[in-house]
Amino acid sequence: MTTMPMFPLGSVLFPAMPLTLRIFEERYLRLLGDLMTADTPQFGVVGIARGSEVGGGEGRMSIGTIASVTEIGTTGEFLGLESVGAQRFHVTQWLPDDPYPLANIEFIPDLIWDDTLMPARVHLEAQVRSLLAFASEFGQLQFGPDFELSHDPVAACWQLAGVLPVGELDRFDLLSSQSVEELISQTHTIVAEADDTLRALLASDDGQLESPDDL
Repeated sequence: MTTMPMFPLGSVLFPAMPLTLRIFEERYLRLLGDLMTADTPQFGVVGIARGSEVGGGEGRMSIGTIASVTEIGTTGEFLGLESVGAQRFHVTQWLPDDPYPLANIEFIPDLIWDDTLMPARVHLEAQVRSLLAFASEFGQLQFGPDFELSHDPVAACWQLAGVLPVGELDRFDLLSSQSVEELISQTHTIVAEADDTLRALLASDDGQLESPDDL
């Protein structure tokens, strides 16, 4: 069991996906100061099931991802950091938020790649890029269809899930995958459903989608 500083967010972090944070709340400025002096600066990210990111009192999800810090600096008038998702974990116990959120966690073993899954991974990549190209017609996306994938096949599967403009509950389901096969299958299902939703809206005379994140 490991005790880890935690950063509850309104979004789910996937392994191998980037995370940029602007930090202004006092408790997280304290966390940032501790990260700056750590030999291996990292913290846990968990999604918020309900409530607010600021001030505590939110409902926190039980599975999260370690954020490995790559850079700490200033962004305009804010302090901030750059990080990348690493290993997943289960929260076993939340500790008092003093001076910032802390939790005891158990690491989840990394997913194991099987070369027989490569055709499915390649097919999924084509689907995801096609969906992002289609969804970009409805609004600006965080990730476009020309995003770069890791050469590591497991990391690439996490990235294919992580770039999707879908809701946080879908993202949490993907994060909870227990095998690469399950991750690919769940991502495929979500991509197909999102594509169907977009095409139905496009075919409707009065159907309008304000943001791709509405998928």
